Amino acid sequence: MGLADASGPRDTQALLSATQAMDLRRRDYHMERPLLNQEHLEELGRWGSAPRTHQWRTWLQCSRARAYALLLQHLPVLVWLPRYPVRDWLLGDLLSGLSVAIMQLPQGLAYALLAGLPPVFGLYSSFYPVFIYFLFGTSRHISVGTFAVMSVMVGSVTESLAPQALNDSMINETARDAARVQVASTLSVLVGLFQVGLGLIHFGFVVTYLSEPLVRGYTTAAAVQVFVSQLKYVFGLHLSSHSGPLSLIYTVLEVCWKLPQSKVGTVVTAAVAGVVLVVVKLLNDKLQQQLPMPIPGELLTLIGATGISYGMGLKHRFEAGAPSGPQHPAVLKARGQRLHHRCGWVCHCHLTGEDLRPEELVALGLSNLIGGIFQCFPVSCSMSRSLVQESTGGNSQVAGAISSLFILLIIVKLGELFHDLPKAVLAAIIIVNLKGMLRQLSDMRSLWKANRADLLIWLVTFTATILLNLDLGLVVAVIFSLLLVVVRTQMPHYSVLGQVPDTDIYRDVAEYSEAKEVRGVKVFRSSATVYFANAEFYSDALKQRCGVDVDFLISQKKKLLKKQEQLKLKQLQKEEKLRKQAASPKGASVSINVNTSLEDMRSNNVEDCKMMQVSSGDKMEDATANGQEDSKAPDGSTLKALGLPQPDFHSLILDLGALSFVDTVCLKSLKNIFHDFREIEVEVYMAACHSPVVSQLEAGHFFDASITKKHLFASVHDAVTFALQHPRPVPDSPVSVTRL
Repeated sequence: MGLADASGPRDTQALLSATQAMDLRRRDYHMERPLLNQEHLEELGRWGSAPRTHQWRTWLQCSRARAYALLLQHLPVLVWLPRYPVRDWLLGDLLSGLSVAIMQLPQGLAYALLAGLPPVFGLYSSFYPVFIYFLFGTSRHISVGTFAVMSVMVGSVTESLAPQALNDSMINETARDAARVQVASTLSVLVGLFQVGLGLIHFGFVVTYLSEPLVRGYTTAAAVQVFVSQLKYVFGLHLSSHSGPLSLIYTVLEVCWKLPQSKVGTVVTAAVAGVVLVVVKLLNDKLQQQLPMPIPGELLTLIGATGISYGMGLKHRFEAGAPSGPQHPAVLKARGQRLHHRCGWVCHCHLTGEDLRPEELVALGLSNLIGGIFQCFPVSCSMSRSLVQESTGGNSQVAGAISSLFILLIIVKLGELFHDLPKAVLAAIIIVNLKGMLRQLSDMRSLWKANRADLLIWLVTFTATILLNLDLGLVVAVIFSLLLVVVRTQMPHYSVLGQVPDTDIYRDVAEYSEAKEVRGVKVFRSSATVYFANAEFYSDALKQRCGVDVDFLISQKKKLLKKQEQLKLKQLQKEEKLRKQAASPKGASVSINVNTSLEDMRSNNVEDCKMMQVSSGDKMEDATANGQEDSKAPDGSTLKALGLPQPDFHSLILDLGALSFVDTVCLKSLKNIFHDFREIEVEVYMAACHSPVVSQLEAGHFFDASITKKHLFASVHDAVTFALQHPRPVPDSPVSVTRL
């Protein structure tokens, strides 16, 4: 019995009908409050502008504490390193640093090929910038170093300024490599300067205009570019240097043309290395939970390939290595005139998924700036290595410092061994690592189901990058994305709102079958803000959704009023003419005094003419004034009196909750809406404006004697309630107005 009694209320609640349960919920959430227009809301909430603070005064202050704080802000290592918990974090950072270094070693060698440089310069770019980031970086988990997309962008610059062949004749490879290293290091310095400058002025916000579909489409196209660029190493071919639009197409055609010239040994080496890497990656994915750290398949492949090449004396059959040993700071030549038009596109670190905070952009800039002095090419943060660094226990920037020191050990002691490393193996490493980015091709299927506009951005970005190369492709993608945003705001969703029964909630009547329009009140809403690009569309959609041809009604009203005025003037003129005829006696004679001088006669005639003109003018003005007063009279100027159909609503409410800002065109459009609808005897109210929008309305002198803050309400429900309390006469049956 106890259980039955305890469960009694639940059973009773379960047996209640849906209507009764809804009634209970309504009683539970019932709330009453007075209507609030903008004036009442400002008075109740004590709305006012906050006191201004002169920020520039604090910027100009100078003290020891401020200087120390500025030093800590720009050199974060002094903040977190003294507080570093050695016992808790050191072991994790050590294992994570070694894991990242094992992964970064082969990637650095391979990505140097993408940049068009000897492989060992990839090791330099994996040491100097990483250690600089350890000093200036703020992120505890990202791994800075070589990155495929960045490397291929550098390669497009080095290959165009130091081509493989000149006038169909091969050039000296040593001189060519030296020139490319000089170009890449100069580019790194310029990129670093740009990044530091943009970071100091907090320019990282620009990456917010690169949407995720744009970035994924761009990186997918870059992966295709990288894949095509490695075909010459896989097949052992010597290809011409192609740059500019359609260069990818020309490269593919040349590879197909020269495919019979492929070297069998090179193809076999690349195939074996690729198979080994794929097998190891599959094992890592399958045994991810059991392994403490991933199997270093890339490093094992490098060691095995280098040992086989050295033991079998294959050095001369494969294109291999480069000089070893750390590089001294180099004197950079001035190549700014040839590079400035390309440097801007290289510093898009957002492509790696990194949050471009000002401190991060400055840290990356310093890494590239100082790294360029030591003959490094531009670097960024890597998604794959960052994931490994975090998953293997990395806790701080110490993991990056440990990986950079491990790379330094390789450069100093083991760099000579990479003389015998076949480039075909490095190409296989690059191609296998492109798997993640190439799998993004499946985005087309998911975007087709989710959002067609984002799919269009993805396709345009991918196609433009493939056909026009990386720099022009990114320009086209950004411009198209911004244009699509404008188009989206120009064609928002317009809706007429109705009240959900027994609630103060208003929803689109086309989407909610139970939402009904309030009789005599029309509520209109736009899903986007109103500004110069869509203000005209907003007005047109409003007039269309209201079911009344406002412009036609206004024009007909003006014509009828003008016609009334003309008829009254004609009637008054006719009455005046009859009055004159009745006032003048028949056979009237005029006697003139002979003694009157000629001057007196002339003056009398002029005065008589003036008096007649003044009298006639007064009568005409009286007639005009009477006609205008009659036209403005309530019984003569209303739509009903003029014989025109009346709208089936007396109040129009504009739901402006979507407004995020107001420009001059929006102000003008709203004023025109007030004027036009008042001409057809419909009062206009606004609702749900945010405080910044209200401030902009005030600054734009929107409110005046005819439009006050009493026409602005805190919510749609308040506006509807007020409109129902102050109605205008509404016809019994709705009348639709169409153009004759």
